[in-house]
Amino acid sequence: MNELAKKITSKEAVIAVIGMGYVGLPLAVEFANAGFKVFGVDLLEKKVEKIKSGIPYIKDVSEDELKEVVRNKRLTATTDYSVLKRVDAVSICVPTPLKKTKDPDISHILAASVKISKYLRKGQLVILESTTYPGTTTEVIQPELEKSGLKVGRDFFLAFSPERVDPGNKRYKTKNTPKVIGGVTKNCTKLSKLLYSQIINTIIEVSSTEAAEVVKLLENTFRSVNIGLVNEIAIICNKLNLDVWEIINAAATKPFGFMPFYPGPGLGGHCIPIDPHYLSWKLKTLNYNAKFIQLAEEVNSSMPDFVVAKIVNALNRKRKSIHSSNILILGVSYKKDIEDVRESPALDIINILKEKGANIHYHDPFVPSLKDNGKVLKSVSLTENRLKSADCVVIVTDHSNFDYPFIVKNSNIIIDTRNAAHNISSKKVIRL
Repeated sequence: MNELAKKITSKEAVIAVIGMGYVGLPLAVEFANAGFKVFGVDLLEKKVEKIKSGIPYIKDVSEDELKEVVRNKRLTATTDYSVLKRVDAVSICVPTPLKKTKDPDISHILAASVKISKYLRKGQLVILESTTYPGTTTEVIQPELEKSGLKVGRDFFLAFSPERVDPGNKRYKTKNTPKVIGGVTKNCTKLSKLLYSQIINTIIEVSSTEAAEVVKLLENTFRSVNIGLVNEIAIICNKLNLDVWEIINAAATKPFGFMPFYPGPGLGGHCIPIDPHYLSWKLKTLNYNAKFIQLAEEVNSSMPDFVVAKIVNALNRKRKSIHSSNILILGVSYKKDIEDVRESPALDIINILKEKGANIHYHDPFVPSLKDNGKVLKSVSLTENRLKSADCVVIVTDHSNFDYPFIVKNSNIIIDTRNAAHNISSKKVIRL
């Protein structure tokens, strides 16, 4: 332990980050910027080649920053797991999706653990960052690593530290977002805290890996449940013929006891639509039904249908059928000003509209093309003629660079799911 601690404080420790996605690449760059030698490991050759060429495929990493750490050989990308035998610490940042049954899919975590175990040696530190259900670190990773014959807390060290990446957030990045850490043993926590304190301003220590695992699930379940609540309020306000945005903004003036959340077309991204299911799945194994989580998921997953109903009703008032209508979707990424379409509600809205026979086009400056059931849709240009030829324009993602006055002026009907055109008074605009 003391030897690894000295290597960390002197920046002589060699770091491996497994998974070069939205979490792994920024983390690897931070370690490299701090002076560590870093191996970025990913199975996708395309990602590895881009890193070697200094080409970032994630907007949170700048080209200049990436090229600098690659040029000075602080960051080396590879598909070869054998580099793990040369490293002192490993961070696992692989995807943790849900299966179609909405059960946790930890196959990527298990595969990474098997590889690490093959090259594990005394004194190494392993930290899982991938979001998962409580108990994964000690019930899945620890037994796999101990197949090497080494003992956790004595021969090697193991911890969980949940990623808190918010793609596109210009204020909070890896360095200034507090990091939660829980180790299998006290020494595991101590070493993990020491390592991450080299690159992150604030470290929050918790009592166990299970506690750290639940921290992340609580954070995103909190958002999911509150968004589910406000989405239901939006449906209620629609039935009462009230403006949900006016009501939320008025309620938000209360200086205590209220935190504003805002409705939308549904949940998107890798975390909020998925993470609560990890918690509810674990609780089912303990014979407990997580009612709030299930209710929130039910409401949130129904929002694309609610949006489509708004479109259908708006067209009916113009004596138009949804079948054969031209619908223009504005924004298909799951949140504004990023290129990520994972779990985006726009995908559900597009599919529902297609099932109803509508003709769909979309415009998104961040997403030039989109795969839809094996077919490729391409973003169309946002012109005056394009807007005027659409029977209905649907603002699904409120990108900052959209010219909303231009959009409102040239559209026939607008369904605004994000209150993006709130400053523009027009009978054309129908808000959620």
